[in-house]
Formats: sequence, structure tokens, C-alpha cells
Amino acid sequence: MQKLIDCVFRCALCAAAFFVGWAVLRIFVCDQFVVPSESMSPTLTAGDRILADKWVAGARIYKKLRFGKDVPLHSFRMPGVRSVRPNDVVAFNAPHGYDRKRIEFRINYVYTKRCIGAPGDTISICNGFFRNNRHAGPIGDLGRQRALSSTPDSLIPRNVLRAFPFDDRNFGWTIRNLGPLYVPRAGVRFELDSCSWKLYRQIVEYETGVSLSYKDGMFRLGDDTLSVYTFRGNYYFFCGDNVSDSKDSRYLGFVPEEFIIGVVRRISYSEEPYTGRKRPNRRWKRIE
Repeated sequence: MQKLIDCVFRCALCAAAFFVGWAVLRIFVCDQFVVPSESMSPTLTAGDRILADKWVAGARIYKKLRFGKDVPLHSFRMPGVRSVRPNDVVAFNAPHGYDRKRIEFRINYVYTKRCIGAPGDTISICNGFFRNNRHAGPIGDLGRQRALSSTPDSLIPRNVLRAFPFDDRNFGWTIRNLGPLYVPRAGVRFELDSCSWKLYRQIVEYETGVSLSYKDGMFRLGDDTLSVYTFRGNYYFFCGDNVSDSKDSRYLGFVPEEFIIGVVRRISYSEEPYTGRKRPNRRWKRIE
């Protein structure tokens, strides 16, 4: 009987050690996610299981973990190897977690896109091609960008063509032509005017928790007048490689740094979404 008890106890210890090790791995080292769509095609395809490396930018640790709408994110980040930079493929929480046209956190609503702009960069899209003032080389999949470049606006549905901030009078930006657009960096000040407040309104409201409005020639943050604002956090601009069919920053705007989960380095394995058939050629494939 004692041998049976000892065996059960050892099994319980092994199970507990395995669970703790699995939890530590997911929290501090890497996590796995399933790619649900073709928005990152051809780099990623639906059914890929991707590994988000948390060592690069540092693991995000929750101070409080609560669920539901209107619940802010309370977290801090462990030291990382480097910051996220243009051309990284990144897993992050969707900036509009509950699709309410404002920045808000939702814990299991995860996107995977490519970094086009990091804090302090100025990005643009010129006839379908991504540009970054601090990155000399190409960004993303040039083949898909060429295809978008050669597609006339008349062949793209208007609800797909129009892009952030959806202001035809002052900007008229589309998924083929956008910017120049500054990607906010913590500590940088900007003056509020009829154009800038539309670009950065969601960020101001996210950081302050107060509504920003414009009336009678004056900007108001709640009950206070405002003419200059200093960004409190860092932000990124992410886009899918499948530029003609991707819900990304061209529609949603900026992504807060604290929403970043990790940099995607590899596909662990892949299978057909409907048949479950394994794709051996994608196992442990490196992501560029």
C-alpha cells in the first residue's frame, strides 16, 4: 500500500512540475497561436501554428488579470533583447479589442502582422508600397504590394479602399496611398489642430481615459481645454503581407507597445483548417 501511495505522490509531483514548467514557458519564453486567416499570406497561411518569441521585446507580465469590456490592461514588461523593429512579424492583441472604434484590450483577441513602423518612425504607403523614413530596405512582401499597385482604385470596393483616419476631406488616404504618418513615441509632444487630432485622438483617449472633442475652435479633454499633448507610451503600425486582404493598422490605427506579445520566429507545425491534414513542408519553418 505504501508503495502505491509513493507512486501516486511521485506522479503528482511530476504532473505539478510539468504544469509549472509549461506555465513558465508560456509566460516568459514563448507562446503558440493558430493563424486563422490568409492576411499574412504568403508568409503565413491559415492553419499554421506559430511561436511568439517573448525574449525579443521582453515578456509581458500582468499586474491584474480581469476579463470583460472596459477593463484596462495593467502590466509591465521584462527586459528584452531588443525592441520590435520594421519587418518583424509580431503577435499582438488587436487594438480594437471589442470593435468599438477605440483602443481597448481584449486578452484572447490576437493578431499576427508585420511591423511597418516603430515608435518615432514616419511611414507612408506610396502606390501600394510601404515606406519608412528610418528603414532603407523593402518592408513586407513586394509581390503582393506590386499586385495592389497595379490594381486600379475602381476595382477595389470603397469600404476596402478607404483607410485610417477615414477623412476624405482632410486626408483622402487609401490602402494604396497613405501618409506621411508619424508613429508616436513616448515623450514626444504634438500640437492639436484640425488634422492631428483626428490621427491621434484614439491614443489621447486611451492614455487619459477621457473623451477628446473639438468645438467652437477649441479642443477639450473632458472639461479642460487642450492645445498640446505629450504621448505617454510607444506605438506601432502593423500590416499584413496580404495587403489587398488584411484588417490591420491601415484601418485600425496604432497599436500600443503593451499590446505586443512576441516576435514570431518559426512555425511549429501546420495543418489544413478543414481536413486536419498535416503540412510537413511547413514544420519548424523559419519566418522572415
